[in-house]
Amino acid sequence: MGDLSARDLERANLVFDVYDFVGTSTIDAVNLGDALRALNLNPTLATIEKLGGTKKKGEKTLKKDEFLAIFKEAKNIKDSGVYEDFIECLKLYDKQENGTMLGAELQHILISLGERLEEKEADIVLKDCLDPEDEDGFIPYVRKYTHQQTIIIVSEPSQFIKTLNNFL
Repeated sequence: MGDLSARDLERANLVFDVYDFVGTSTIDAVNLGDALRALNLNPTLATIEKLGGTKKKGEKTLKKDEFLAIFKEAKNIKDSGVYEDFIECLKLYDKQENGTMLGAELQHILISLGERLEEKEADIVLKDCLDPEDEDGFIPYVRKYTHQQTIIIVSEPSQFIKTLNNFL
């Protein structure tokens, strides 16, 4: 299909089959964002909506050829930052330049900037995914693991959960 490599096409077909929960050779458009993220893309919510994703289950379904065309288009969209961009933004809040920032500021960022999380979602991310605040209220915004891998807080909970599951 067009500019998709054989490997991309194989991966996209596999992801499509995984999200075809009913076996009707269609996927619900509400799962479009998750399917694209499973293909290592990081579309914003606005991009997902623009590409045909929906917010309610059952509103729209996508056939495989439609999904492949959307995947091809999504691969060429460059509206999301990368890991380094995110870390650079967080460094603006790192007053001590030691990889920490005020926990309250990180929570504010998660619920106020970019694709906002609900306060409850931000609380879950902070509680479950980061070390607790120290006595001065600072929290590390990058968490290092002993096996040389790093997890950061991302603006999409589903993406964060996917990343976390890769380490389990």
